[in-house]
Amino acid sequence: MGDATGKRHLILLHGMGATGEVWLPWAPLLERRWPGRWLAPDLAGHGWSPLLDGYSFEALAQRVVDGLGPVRLGPEDRLVLLGHSLGGVVALALAARQRGLPVDAVVGLGIKAVWSPAELAKSAELAARPVTWFATRDEAARRYLRVSGLAGLFAPDHPVVGAGLRREDGRWRLAMDPAAFAVGEPRLPVLLAATDVPVLLARGELDPMVTDAQLKELGVPVATLPGLGHNAHVEDPEAVLALLDPYL
Repeated sequence: MGDATGKRHLILLHGMGATGEVWLPWAPLLERRWPGRWLAPDLAGHGWSPLLDGYSFEALAQRVVDGLGPVRLGPEDRLVLLGHSLGGVVALALAARQRGLPVDAVVGLGIKAVWSPAELAKSAELAARPVTWFATRDEAARRYLRVSGLAGLFAPDHPVVGAGLRREDGRWRLAMDPAAFAVGEPRLPVLLAATDVPVLLARGELDPMVTDAQLKELGVPVATLPGLGHNAHVEDPEAVLALLDPYL
């Protein structure tokens, strides 16, 4: 977390399979440019965050709220939420008016808006699989990079990758709970209708998981980042951070 030099707090929420450490390369930028605190938690069932009995966007959001306790929000404090993919949906759930959090804005990056029956079936199949064990860290790291969509963006020995691995009894596994894949399809129109907070939906121009047209159908502002893919926040942190310029 950055230093508390302001009243506006930034919460960074990672995507499926990743951990809060995926935002590590942002730290120098945020220290220079973000005026308040920032927090990059592990979503439930990822990294060091405990598992859930059942995964839903609401349950994932509640776990984030529970983790805000030590931040001790004051009556004038405000939150800005930036979530990638799954984290973007969790950010929308956090901004629901009934939750009553002091949210100023939500930026959702790379949220997959349309799911086919085959894609949902594949997610359910992945959720039902037992944990896979690997003999070496390198094998587990390469699987982690594929599962998190970060292959080609981090080397297997990078600390960001290490945060997504666990070693037990001489074997290696991914830190992620496979059951988290069962979170299902986000009902984006419902989530957007449930919030009064300004929302910006963004995507990398080359992101194969969502199109501009799909996002524009949702009736909120859309930003397209030229030349970037699904993990635009890793590919070009400055370009994604610029989306927050209105709140600096």
